Amino acid sequence: MAGSILIVEDEERIAGVLRRALQLEGYEVALAGDGPSALASAKQNPPDLVILDWMLPGMDGLEVCRRLRDQGEAPVLMLTARDTVPDRVQGLDAGADDYLVKPFEMEELMARVRALLRRARPEGGELLRFQDLRLDRGTRQTFRGERPIELTGKEYELLELFLLHPRQVLTREVIYDRVWGYDFGGESNIIEVYVRYLRQKLESTGESRLIHTVRGVGYVLREAA
Repeated sequence: MAGSILIVEDEERIAGVLRRALQLEGYEVALAGDGPSALASAKQNPPDLVILDWMLPGMDGLEVCRRLRDQGEAPVLMLTARDTVPDRVQGLDAGADDYLVKPFEMEELMARVRALLRRARPEGGELLRFQDLRLDRGTRQTFRGERPIELTGKEYELLELFLLHPRQVLTREVIYDRVWGYDFGGESNIIEVYVRYLRQKLESTGESRLIHTVRGVGYVLREAA
C-alpha cells in the first residue's frame, strides 16, 4: 500500500469521492464523520495522514486537529471553504500541516497528499514488493532478487504504478493519466514502448514475466501463468 489515510468529513458525498479517488491511488482509507470518531479511529489504527474537514458537527476541525497532535505525529491536511488569511493562520496554528480550500481539484489534493507523506517519512521511504521485485520509494532503487535495475524516470513511475496495484488490470487510459498526465492520442504506442523497456530490464537474466498484456484493455502485474 501507498500508505493509510483517515478522512474526517461529515458530508457523505465528499467523503465517498475522496475515498474512491485515494483507493485508486493505492491508499488504505478509513472514514470518520465527526471528531470523536476520528480521534478513536486514529488512536486504534494510527494513520499515515489525516484529511480533516474544518466544519464538523459538535467538535470542529480545529479542536480535532489539536487533539490529533496530542495523540500522534501524522500530518494533517485541512479542508475548508474558509479562505481568508486569518482562517488559514488559525488552521495552521491549530497544528495543520497544509490547508486546501473547497472547492478543490482532485489532482491538487493528490499532489499535496504525496508531498505530506514524503515529508513525513524522509528516511528511506516505503518499500513496494511483488514476488522477487522490490522498489524503494525513498531511494528510488529497484531490485529483481538481489540484482539492481537502473530505471529512467518514466520507467520508474510506470513500475511504481503497477506495484501500487498488483493483480489489478490497468487500462491504457489510466496509465496515460497517472504516468504521463495527458493524452497522447489513440494511436500513440508510448505505453507499449515503455512496457517493453521494463520487461527487458526485469527479465534480462531470464527471470519470469511479471507485467502481462490484457489484450484490448491494458496491462497487469501478476505472477507468471
